[in-house]
Amino acid sequence: MNFLLAVAFVVCWSSGFIGAKLGAGSAPVATLLMWRFLPLALGLLAATAARASWRDVPPRALLRQVLIGALSQSGYLLTVFWAIRLGVSSGTTALIDGVQPLVAGALAGPLLRQYVSRRQWLGLGLGLAGVVIVTTADAATAADVAWWAYLIPFLGMLSLVAATFLEGRSRTDVSPEVPLAVHCATSAVIFTVLAVAAGSAAPPAEPAFWTAVAWLVVLSTFGGYGLYWLILRRSGVTKVNTLMFLMAPVTAVWGAIMFGEHFGVRTALGLAVCLAAVALVHRGRRPTSPAPVRARSDAPAPAGNPAASL
Repeated sequence: MNFLLAVAFVVCWSSGFIGAKLGAGSAPVATLLMWRFLPLALGLLAATAARASWRDVPPRALLRQVLIGALSQSGYLLTVFWAIRLGVSSGTTALIDGVQPLVAGALAGPLLRQYVSRRQWLGLGLGLAGVVIVTTADAATAADVAWWAYLIPFLGMLSLVAATFLEGRSRTDVSPEVPLAVHCATSAVIFTVLAVAAGSAAPPAEPAFWTAVAWLVVLSTFGGYGLYWLILRRSGVTKVNTLMFLMAPVTAVWGAIMFGEHFGVRTALGLAVCLAAVALVHRGRRPTSPAPVRARSDAPAPAGNPAASL
């Protein structure tokens, strides 16, 4: 995997937690996410509607992309933003989401036949240790937050894992702009309905709100979300999700700089452990299991086709 591509993904994905913190005090969650996705979806649909990439895409493939978007964008982001608004720090939210690589790694074998090597399992375990170190350090200094608020990011993590495997099992190859447009349109509809139902669809006039919206569209959506699927298809589930271990410490550092969130010796130690875990997994040997059988001769192998990436 290209090193600069991986670094860009880590920074852009981590920016989503920071953007959620930026917008947390300016508007309700549904309002912020509605105005993040509504103009974006309209722009993407207008820009791609006349392209040939939409032609010959079967309705079943479009429905699959709607479901993937509902899981990987709407479900995931709703839980992250909700947890942060309830008082869970941006770093802690990222730390809880750090469990995702272990879940994805454990399921990669039976679902996608991408079996994890012993060295990669060791790296995943080391990454979990780093997450635990940073989590305990952050929780020790966090303000009082309802215990159930810490369960909300777990729901988002499971939502993203489900979307990852749903995409990985797809046998229909579509042009990259189609999934991105469908995912954003799905999120725009969901969050608009939620905001209208709550009576909070009107955007506030505060500059902080629009700063957060611009931050989330440019860095988080185009940067983080797009790079996630790009690296997923080039390098597979295990390696892309191992990079997720870096989100927690990077967000902790970023949150400390921007918002004064706690960052001490244990947080720095957790960062070092997570970096070691990523290095270990990326040096792991390639799986020796047989290649998965394709449904059609022109269908991409699950989660590993570099020609069909976002």
